[in-house]
Amino acid sequence: MKKKGESFVQIKEVAKQLNTTPRAIRFYEEKGLIAPKKDAENEYRYFSGKDIERLSIILALREIGVPVKGIRKALENPDLTIKEYLHAQRTALVVQWLEIKDMIEAIDQMVEGSNCNIYELAQQLKEMKNLRKGWEDKWDFNSWAEDFDSHIKREGHGFNVHQDYDEALKRIVQTIQLDKHAICADIGIGTGNLGAKFSAKGIHVIGIDQSEKMLEICKEKHPEIEVHYGHFLALPLLDQQVDTVISSYALHHLPDSEKLLALTEITRVLKPNGQICIADLMFLDKAHRNEFMNKLREEGNTEALESIEDEFYADRSLLVNWLEKHGYEVKTVMFNDFLSMIYAKKID
Repeated sequence: MKKKGESFVQIKEVAKQLNTTPRAIRFYEEKGLIAPKKDAENEYRYFSGKDIERLSIILALREIGVPVKGIRKALENPDLTIKEYLHAQRTALVVQWLEIKDMIEAIDQMVEGSNCNIYELAQQLKEMKNLRKGWEDKWDFNSWAEDFDSHIKREGHGFNVHQDYDEALKRIVQTIQLDKHAICADIGIGTGNLGAKFSAKGIHVIGIDQSEKMLEICKEKHPEIEVHYGHFLALPLLDQQVDTVISSYALHHLPDSEKLLALTEITRVLKPNGQICIADLMFLDKAHRNEFMNKLREEGNTEALESIEDEFYADRSLLVNWLEKHGYEVKTVMFNDFLSMIYAKKID
């Protein structure tokens, strides 16, 4: 049965080597995850070095909570490396962890609040769960990914939404001061245009995006950037993991109520004295928005009106007020009527 040069090990030896049981190994064989050679006469299983290596990967994935179905997907998809699957599993576990944290906090409030409304707290918890899991990409960014870089450089006929784009990214880089040991999270990284400016300085950048295709292109362009699937309301990061959070042209895809939840999530992942720098589509306040929209109506600029109403341009005053109330020192820059930058530093 043995080929020249090959070395085979029986199931008991493999189990001992990998600190598992023969029963567990047979289970993975039944599920089709491994296929050791069998002796035709006595049905003994013989494992090659490749079999043992594959089994060690299976056991490792099971230990971190990957289901059998997920393991099969990771092992059989030629386009998916184990490392990429581990990133996906990490993201899923962080989301579960965030849900557990929310539940613990709700329980604490229920226990400590003598006059609290338990039903109301439970409804708030349910709403948060739905927000974390239910965010939808109504703009289909996966379909934008291939042409995204050329799209953001194209000037609009009646309304150039990317007016001052390059200047905004340049200002973020000038504003954020980090040393080479810092960790920077770029939320809504897209194809990496902003994050790459920081990684070029030797700073470790974690790119987060809800579009897998955007992340794929970002990784191709900038292999030094660590990428993770996620969004503003469920960042795949641990508490106080990063020194700064940057974002460009992404926050306006959330309604104002969810933007404040996003700021809460950003604050969770920031280290003490952390920095936030966001360049995005926003008006100074409601009065400024109404004034600008009325001007567009008078000009008959329906292209601009439709573009603004299709998304959620922020109320800058709302974001600034939240940040100041939560211990941030805030500075702002206005590039044009609909593009601003907010810089905030946590003061502890």
